[in-house]
Amino acid sequence: RFCDILFLFLHFHEVLMKQLVLGILAHVDAGKTTLAEAILYQCGAIRRVGRVDHGDAHLDTHSLERARGITIFASQAQFHLGDWQVALLDTPGHVDFSAEMERTLWVLDYAILVINGADGVQAHVRTLWKLLRQYGIPVFLFVNKMDQQGTDRAALLAELKDALDGSCVDFTADRSAADIWEDAAVCDEALLEQFLETGELKDETIARQIRGRKLFPCYFGSALKNEGVREILDGLTRYMVQSEYPADFGARVYKIGRDGQGNRLTYLKVTGGSLKVKQIVRGETDGENWEEKADQIRLCSGSSFEAIQEAPAGTVCAVTGLSRTRAGEGLGDE
Repeated sequence: RFCDILFLFLHFHEVLMKQLVLGILAHVDAGKTTLAEAILYQCGAIRRVGRVDHGDAHLDTHSLERARGITIFASQAQFHLGDWQVALLDTPGHVDFSAEMERTLWVLDYAILVINGADGVQAHVRTLWKLLRQYGIPVFLFVNKMDQQGTDRAALLAELKDALDGSCVDFTADRSAADIWEDAAVCDEALLEQFLETGELKDETIARQIRGRKLFPCYFGSALKNEGVREILDGLTRYMVQSEYPADFGARVYKIGRDGQGNRLTYLKVTGGSLKVKQIVRGETDGENWEEKADQIRLCSGSSFEAIQEAPAGTVCAVTGLSRTRAGEGLGDE
């Protein structure tokens, strides 16, 4: 009896948590997967930090990725951040696998764009920035490898403002709140008036600016040495806003794959209502309507997964039993 009550409590706790899909993007070798590993470790999702060059990264699970030491396939991990249930999508950084990266943009709520502090804003970073703008995705920036000799924080921030957007603002924890407020305020006229009147900016105000892509918080550190990681996590917790979803079921497919046993997996984000096991899912392929049953719903994390009974709106999951889905299509009301 106690176990049944505990199961129901945990189930409804998961359903009621705020859902978020967070993507990590970067130019190849900027340390994107290293940052992802550090985030998962800091949030207690993994017990040991893996490394790409050691072939034991939690998110680079395919043999090709471990052999080449780069991310080739978009992979997913789950972690808790405050009262958020976060699906973290680690995307390929190499330009040859840009299509795999771009498909994940269909389902992101926020993105972390990782910049190599030793190299600054590279050509592919500019491409990623244009795509993030095109898809309207709010962005936090993490300037990595600041432990390397010759990196200059002020010069890098100036480069971000010049090459990407003038609303890039240094939010690193060693700066005073007043300095951050002042730099954020000058990015928007209404914000500046509010700051001049009150002498401060509320977190909710900053969160709205970030959500509206009028402000881009920048954090500096070294993912390999776990420096600056806690600061960007605190910033995410403080300034992220939950998306609003309609009551009726809808979903967006972003990837089709197979598991080790050959089962076809439809990777999707629930964009309305919820998806339950054995629920009938409706779609349209080549002008023909179809109905199929969702046999299993999986929350994937690296090479493992947890089977769940229900995925609320905002959840990214893999579903078995759907044979006619295609990447990019909408299901249900979507």
